[in-house]
Amino acid sequence: MYEYIKGTLTFVGPAYIVIENGGIGYQLLIANPFRFSSKLNQEVQVYVYQAVREDAITLFGFKDFSEKQLYLKLISVSGIGPKSSLAILASDDHAGLVQAIEGDDVAYLTKFPGVGKKTASQIVLDLKGKLDDLMTPADGVISGALQEKLTLPTNHGHVEETLEALAALGYSGKEIKRIEPQIRSLNEHSTDAYLRAALRLLMKKK
Repeated sequence: MYEYIKGTLTFVGPAYIVIENGGIGYQLLIANPFRFSSKLNQEVQVYVYQAVREDAITLFGFKDFSEKQLYLKLISVSGIGPKSSLAILASDDHAGLVQAIEGDDVAYLTKFPGVGKKTASQIVLDLKGKLDDLMTPADGVISGALQEKLTLPTNHGHVEETLEALAALGYSGKEIKRIEPQIRSLNEHSTDAYLRAALRLLMKKK
């Protein structure tokens, strides 16, 4: 089992990044890969989780140790798979996620792709009261995400990359089209900021 990979970041795409180490390029599925855009062609350290199935071996990457620990908590829940857990982490509002679980906020949890009422209730049942170790700012899970002002880029390339990233996370075409006019009307300088804002819009009540 891998704990982390350190190497040169050679690619950032809508669904994954590639880190080269020892002449090998490791493909890591990431919640919002564009958080790493500023580190392209630089050395990075990314925490990883290896998922092994009969037909595939997949590496999932995380920006820090705490995000990985939250991910491991999520995949321990019945009905939540590796990719679903990644989509839940993509908004970066880990504080809101923990608060929703502790507050039995099933409606909030069903905003994530692939999470229905039954699965949301299971998340609360399995994880409520078990996330105390993730509730301190030092862990990196609870940050300024709730107060951060999220805006979106008008740059065509950023827009298209964000739409691709949302589809890769499991959001339906209908859900993406619902917010597309709003995200195209806003202005920002990076796909990372664009995607964060798009995820925030998707989490709002319809």
